Amino acid sequence: MTNRVVLRSPEAAFYIGMSESFLRQSRIYGDLPGRTPGPPYIKVGRSVRYLIADLESWLAEQRSVKSRVED
Repeated sequence: MTNRVVLRSPEAAFYIGMSESFLRQSRIYGDLPGRTPGPPYIKVGRSVRYLIADLESWLAEQRSVKSRVED
């Protein structure tokens, strides 16, 4: 059995450096055009939890590398 670490919304927001409001809004509106989808989450009843592994993957997906355009 894998030991999975889960975080509540305030902890997850701190972990990824975003606000709790961002996480809440991304759960509601994340699929709309122009919105940044948030990380995957687990919902059991009214409780929302985030796996650290999912947060790490989401952060990696958000990373952008800007390239210099050569003239």
